[in-house]
Amino acid sequence: MLNYDLGLDVLLGDVGAGKSSLVLRFVKGQFLEFQESTIGAAFFSQTVAVNDATVKFEIWDTAGQERYHSLAPMYYRGAAAAIIVYDTTNQMSFERAKKWVQELQSQGNPNMVTALAGNKADLLDERKEASTYAQENGLFFMETSAKTASNVNDIFYEIAKRLPRVQPAQNPAGMVLTDRPAERTASASCCS
Repeated sequence: MLNYDLGLDVLLGDVGAGKSSLVLRFVKGQFLEFQESTIGAAFFSQTVAVNDATVKFEIWDTAGQERYHSLAPMYYRGAAAAIIVYDTTNQMSFERAKKWVQELQSQGNPNMVTALAGNKADLLDERKEASTYAQENGLFFMETSAKTASNVNDIFYEIAKRLPRVQPAQNPAGMVLTDRPAERTASASCCS
């Protein structure tokens, strides 16, 4: 079994979109009704088995406040994957997500696996506009709900499945291939 240690994954999006709730649900299986805003960035890790590989996600959950925007490139440059999160109940959040896509396309790793996550889907029916936008911009799209756990693990597993195809085993920057034995259980850690 191959082990992929991803150098960096990043969650980007507007304040209140639910980035921290998504990653907390993925890493710890928890949902907090009232989540404090992230200051700067928070780090999480989670290891998952996908097909014949073990993928270790090292995730930076970035702050959504405008005053922290200038720090974002430090987290997404060289990243193997990015999830741009927006709030399905807030059209401005979707417009800000489009700006993140443009920024990643112009300044990010060109081989980055990029997902668009319409979070808070439990509050609204799926929106065709976001799906079309994602398709036109080479992103994959999922509506998620950190509250109900809908598609939260699925979006990370889909990234894990796509990584080997985008970044093959020639050991590109941002990904280290190791031949240590696969971990049997998922491990999670968080420090903020």
